[in-house]
Amino acid sequence: MNVVVVESPAKAKTINKYLGPGYKVLASFGHVRDLPAKDGSVLPDQDFEMSWEVDSASAKRMKDIADAVKSSDGLFLATDPDREGEAISWHVLDLLKKKRVLGDKPVKRVVFNAITKKAVLDAMANPRDIDIPLVDAYLARRALDYLVGFNLSPVLWRKLPGARSAGRVQSVALRLVCDRESEIERFVSEEYWNISALLKTPRGDEFEAKLVSADGKRLQSRSIKTGEDANRLKALLEGATYVVDTVEAKPVKRNPGPPFTTSTLQQAASSRMGFSASRTMQVAQKLYEGIDIGGETVGLITYMRTDGVQMAPEAIDAARRAIGEQFGDRYVPEKARFYSTKAKNAQEAHEAIRPTDFNRTPDQVKRYLDADQLRLYDLIWKRGIASQMASAEIERTTVEILADKNGEKAGLRAVGSVIRFDGFIAAYTDQKEDGEQSDDGDDEGRLPPINARENLAKQKINASQHFTEPPPRYSEASLIKKMEELGIGRPSTYAATLKTLSDREYIIVDKRKLIPHSRGRLVTAFLESFFSKYVEYDFTAALEEKLDRISAGELDWKQVLRDFWKDFFAQIEDTKELRVTNVLDALNEVLAPLVFPKREDGSDPRICQVCGTGNLSLKLGKYGAFVGCSNYPECNYTRQLTSDGSEAEAAASNEPKALGADPMTGEELTLRSGRFGPYIQRGDGKEAKRSSLPKGWKPEDIDHEKALALINLPRDIGKHPETGKMISAGLGRYGPFLLHDGSYANLESIEDVFSIGLNRAVTVIAEKQSKGPGRGRSGTPAALKELGDHPDGGPITVRDGRYGAYVNWGKVNATIPKGQDPASVTLDESLVLIAERIAKTGTGGKPAKAKKPAAKKADSDAAAKPKATKAKAATKSKTAAKPKAAAKSKKAES
Repeated sequence: MNVVVVESPAKAKTINKYLGPGYKVLASFGHVRDLPAKDGSVLPDQDFEMSWEVDSASAKRMKDIADAVKSSDGLFLATDPDREGEAISWHVLDLLKKKRVLGDKPVKRVVFNAITKKAVLDAMANPRDIDIPLVDAYLARRALDYLVGFNLSPVLWRKLPGARSAGRVQSVALRLVCDRESEIERFVSEEYWNISALLKTPRGDEFEAKLVSADGKRLQSRSIKTGEDANRLKALLEGATYVVDTVEAKPVKRNPGPPFTTSTLQQAASSRMGFSASRTMQVAQKLYEGIDIGGETVGLITYMRTDGVQMAPEAIDAARRAIGEQFGDRYVPEKARFYSTKAKNAQEAHEAIRPTDFNRTPDQVKRYLDADQLRLYDLIWKRGIASQMASAEIERTTVEILADKNGEKAGLRAVGSVIRFDGFIAAYTDQKEDGEQSDDGDDEGRLPPINARENLAKQKINASQHFTEPPPRYSEASLIKKMEELGIGRPSTYAATLKTLSDREYIIVDKRKLIPHSRGRLVTAFLESFFSKYVEYDFTAALEEKLDRISAGELDWKQVLRDFWKDFFAQIEDTKELRVTNVLDALNEVLAPLVFPKREDGSDPRICQVCGTGNLSLKLGKYGAFVGCSNYPECNYTRQLTSDGSEAEAAASNEPKALGADPMTGEELTLRSGRFGPYIQRGDGKEAKRSSLPKGWKPEDIDHEKALALINLPRDIGKHPETGKMISAGLGRYGPFLLHDGSYANLESIEDVFSIGLNRAVTVIAEKQSKGPGRGRSGTPAALKELGDHPDGGPITVRDGRYGAYVNWGKVNATIPKGQDPASVTLDESLVLIAERIAKTGTGGKPAKAKKPAAKKADSDAAAKPKATKAKAATKSKTAAKPKAAAKSKKAES
């Protein structure tokens, strides 16, 4: 019996059927070990020695694999056919060697690009050894991401409160989004005019021609700048006579594009179906691993992480046969098409994404697929088969027209195209972003029959005013396209990188457009000011190229790390002397359009509107950045930087907005904005009641009714039918709740607080009671929120005690600062609080019975963790800042 190791349990089951009883196929479930979340995982001063950790779940799987290998005849490592797959095979083999279960058993590496019986059997018949250069490239990439993410992130924490993390690819992708936003802010719209004439042929057919020349000069697309010029030219055309100068019809061939790569699939799925990059990869993974088709599990597409654009010769032959059968012989070109990628630093070791069987049409498999799977398979099938179809044949007609008004001449042009043979367009047409026309060969419409030298009758002259528009914000699709063009990241990193930016709240996705959060812009501005080299596009692309050269065996991976670390560590050390005032001065200049937006009255946006003498500047607080006055505390003006990167109008004036009086108390209700966001206030002075707007409530939507409902919370719902005690609903630090007899029960939404009735409230309370009390036997408050595991072991939780909310780790309790919503506390912030508490009290350390934390699934840009004790900080190596967080993800290389 031979043991075969794959990554996915779904693949294991299918491949076991293909191979039969002589094989036992086991799944590794992705990576079996990773760099642990503690000091010393990568040691630059020991020539980048790397320490690996196996979590408990992986340890169990490795035991199963080791037990099976002991009694086997040989081992086949059949993980995915990419750098990460090669690395997983290397990890598995290394662990088995350490367990000493291999002996002299043969070990082979096999790769297959599709989960079909033929592909698997062919791969098993042609094994190879592990590709060590490919593993070296993985090790270099993993070490780089670790060193950047876990050394740069603490700098951000110290110098830029509110920042979450930085990373080698993540930060460069964020810069692209922020740079585009800066372009939009700097953009100055310009006026221009288009002039066209509606003309009629002698046969009575109408068509439109555009003005292209006047006064003996060729007009560009935006040459006509003013209404005065437009009216002059319009008057010329109004009084002119028209004659056709030339008619030229030229045949044009349009060729199909190549089959999908990872990035082009993500772009097309976004444009056509609104899929995020992550969703596209989830669906594609299922199509690759296999679908039950009539009792047999079959992979419907080839491996979906690739930047290759060429199909295998046998796939090309199959596509050409399918084209002849399904479209006709005319649609089969004389010769097969071959493609090469234009993407920077592309690796073409793998096939493009294609159907495993072109005869398996979308119509034939639709009953076996869910809606999203069918849509994506349909897209891949059509693009794949179109790539081998004949060119579309288009006739493009250009008509040049002369206009003459008593010797004043102008030129007009009409262009039309007609598809004479649709070719590949019969299967697939591109659909582009941002309102661009579809590449269907008929963008310009058709023209009626027009003959040279014949006269035309003027019907109408149109002069339309336009204004130039700023460049559009990136969508996920267009950002991926740009990253690929620049050579930043790799196919397997794009989805993970975008998810990281969203999870860190560095960007906001609004109607598929990526808008940088103010937090993201601050981070980018900081890195551009003090770590500019490491967010440069060319530098990042050059580093990717070096990683590719490592995988080709052309560079030594440790030498690449040495070269990188020397300069990077020096840059990190330089920031120790960096003062916060230096940071603020730099950010004020770089982010001037965001921090100091122009005012309608034309006054200096850097002068405080309240006191009239103070200078406005960015200020850094525990909860991030805000704008404040230099005359503080005499002037307490502050302005919040809002989530979408703009400033709130109500906040800009810092003036309360009157909403009406509370009929019960007679006190005025006002909408105000403070450092922590908008809130409702009833009355004035220190005793005034205040209530922050719930998440999702916009200041502009607040009226008297909503303000009154909010300020009067908690709301009495009615007496419990069994206890006779009042049930009330309110909003707390952990969200909407019900309160009855001293016990709380969570509500699903904020709206429930204002609308829930007595019957439903009694049911919710009963459901909560059925789950048992909220405290353990010891009387310790139950965890309100689990944040994750501490780098030194043991869970970190948020709890609510007699004196307020706090973060708990073992025996360490760290109070959450007053004013911060405990529900918003992140793992990174909790680690800071714990470290500060330990430093203050001199106690702490790893809990005596803390469980060893499982390696987390996270991106390689995860934030570095703070020190647990002063002793550890004192013994820290002077040659390398030590990372503090795990970054385990099978595909995340960013």
